[in-house]
Amino acid sequence: MIIQALAVFGYVFGFISITLSIAAGLYYFSEIIEENIEFTRRALKRTILAVVIVIISLWIFDGFPFWLSLFSIFSHYVYHLNLRKFPQVEATNPIFIATCILALLNHYLWFRHFNNPYIPTIDERLSTDFKMPHYPSFAEVASFFGLCIWFTPFALFISISSNEAPLPLSNNDLNGDSDTERVKKSVNLVRSIITKSLSTISEYLGVLGINFKFGRSRTDSRNPNDIYI
Repeated sequence: MIIQALAVFGYVFGFISITLSIAAGLYYFSEIIEENIEFTRRALKRTILAVVIVIISLWIFDGFPFWLSLFSIFSHYVYHLNLRKFPQVEATNPIFIATCILALLNHYLWFRHFNNPYIPTIDERLSTDFKMPHYPSFAEVASFFGLCIWFTPFALFISISSNEAPLPLSNNDLNGDSDTERVKKSVNLVRSIITKSLSTISEYLGVLGINFKFGRSRTDSRNPNDIYI
């Protein structure tokens, strides 16, 4: 009875620890990317080009399906369109919406392809010139998904920013904002999501009497019961 309760507690604690670790890592990477916007743009352009070359090579040398490979190349072309206004993005932008849809479709179609490999018939196996097809191993499939399917949209997601600039309240606000200032008002999308999520969690924990503070220093408060990360 007690060991089962410990197991449940261990699962919950492990899940929370992994989630917070991933969130902290994404937050850290988003800060680095935000400080090196131009370098990140060039890196994403070259990454997209490299992935397209790899997909073409897989089609030529490894016999990957033509139409599915062409679909992935088209998807990376759409990913590339996001770099026109990088790092700015609007959630209602058709290109951004198409990027999200294509990323999910790419995953589903390639997963279905690898999950249902072609199995030769008995007649084909009995043929004198029969050659057993190569079935990719788990490491090969995982590497393909990680580098050619997930990497580019994931890198875009943690790099783009959403504009959270406040509405102008006067003519001075309209005339005083330069392009540079507008860029500074943008907030990295991942950081914004993580910050809002942790703020929501802190509100629920506050109901339980736990003062959970994110992104602040202990010197900002004299309450010894505050928890800071």
